[in-house]
Amino acid sequence: MKILVIGRSGQLSYELVRLLGSDTQCLGRNDTDITDEEALFGVLTQYSPDVIINAAAYTAVDKAEQDIANCQAINTTAVQHLAKYCKQTGTFLVHISTDYVFNGHKGIPYLPDDPIEPQGIYGKTKAEGEQALLSLLPEASCLIRTAWVYSAHGNNFVKTMLRLMKEKDALSVIDDQIGSPTWAKSLAEACIDAAKNKIVGVYHWTDEGVASWYDFAVAIQELAFDKSLLDREIPITPIPSSEYPTPAKRPHYSVLDKTSARKAFTSCKPTHWRKQLSAMMDELK
Repeated sequence: MKILVIGRSGQLSYELVRLLGSDTQCLGRNDTDITDEEALFGVLTQYSPDVIINAAAYTAVDKAEQDIANCQAINTTAVQHLAKYCKQTGTFLVHISTDYVFNGHKGIPYLPDDPIEPQGIYGKTKAEGEQALLSLLPEASCLIRTAWVYSAHGNNFVKTMLRLMKEKDALSVIDDQIGSPTWAKSLAEACIDAAKNKIVGVYHWTDEGVASWYDFAVAIQELAFDKSLLDREIPITPIPSSEYPTPAKRPHYSVLDKTSARKAFTSCKPTHWRKQLSAMMDELK
């Protein structure tokens, strides 16, 4: 089976290539413009994959509030192009979306078929990408929503916290946004299961358990200190979102219900986020 990964520089694509091996084709910005339908179709025709995993996304949540055109081109238009190509060629498509398509008010884990109501430009463009995929390719696609992704590769909350914990004498971290931290390797395993078995439908995948950003930060420091990635511990203070305003509105509660995914992705082992965080930090060492 020829699996082609779209998105070379991201955390997910990095983990996908590591798991799938060096023979996997991975297309980045220098290989094709995914927002240009003709150019994209030309490149995809050359590779003629059996399955495409779309790991490309515009994920600068705050920047998206001003950079609307670019965000929409990558998160919506490119997905539409990929779905059209796959429909024409009989290629299966695995696409990654986000907890930001929900409004964050539910208070209990979101089911895959719950109504979506994105609150910002990033979430809206991802929701429009979902709708394009499901309208064009409902019987040959797997849509996987995830949340709070981090990895030893690239920029993410874990690496930012580690840097700040070395630089600062104290930190304040939001404690009223709740979700599930997810190691990109875990997400990559789910994507590969979906790709190899051509699992159709909408699913949610994160690591197990829930946390606030404050809880996550405390765990990062504890584990990093234990593993000698930090040589001291600093005070971390919980604060409400109102004390840390951002251009984009974030969901206060975005825990995703993974019941159907646990049954569908049979080769994946759901694991608590803290254990996954520990394994990722072992890689950093």
